[in-house]
Amino acid sequence: MLIYNVTINIDDTVHDSWLDWMKEVHIPEVLATGKFMEARMTRVLVEEETGGTTYSIQYLSKDRETLEAYYKEDAPRLREDGQKLFANKFVAFRTELEVISEQKQASNSATEFLFTYGTLQDSPTQIAVFSRSLQGKDAVLPGHKIATELIAGLYPSVTRSDNASDSVQGKVYAISGMELLKADTYEGSAYHRKKVVLESGLRAWVYYGRSMG
Repeated sequence: MLIYNVTINIDDTVHDSWLDWMKEVHIPEVLATGKFMEARMTRVLVEEETGGTTYSIQYLSKDRETLEAYYKEDAPRLREDGQKLFANKFVAFRTELEVISEQKQASNSATEFLFTYGTLQDSPTQIAVFSRSLQGKDAVLPGHKIATELIAGLYPSVTRSDNASDSVQGKVYAISGMELLKADTYEGSAYHRKKVVLESGLRAWVYYGRSMG
């Protein structure tokens, strides 16, 4: 997971109109490209010697390939829109951040179980999606197998098997209902979620590829 950070100092003479435009137009348009999972806008609490107000906007990208696609396909047009409206009224610089580790107090509202077999088992991915690292248990999904066809040529999916002895090894996590919705956002439209019964008898959610489940 990568964070695309844009730091902007905006002139006081256009501050209010710029802030409205950022919140109501620009950030929604950036998210509408489908290249980012979420965005966060913060004000930098420092008095600038040169005046103005400084903000940091952080966009969460799934991977390097997706971020590079944004740079190539969307960034020039979106930056041009800002230049046309607020030319010479702001200074911006951009940085990339890699999520390494983040810890939060564990949620006490875990009401859902999620069986995973792919990237959601990776701690950096969990931190980016749920803002915490999950503690899971080994689990088995019987009557299923990993599909030979990859989603978008990159990502695995499970499918039901005609062979009852087939099974998929994975991990099961206890998460909250809100975290389950975050997982939906992460998996995207290429996957859909269904309830299954694990080998242990536990009922859990699992993500199938749209053409698989």
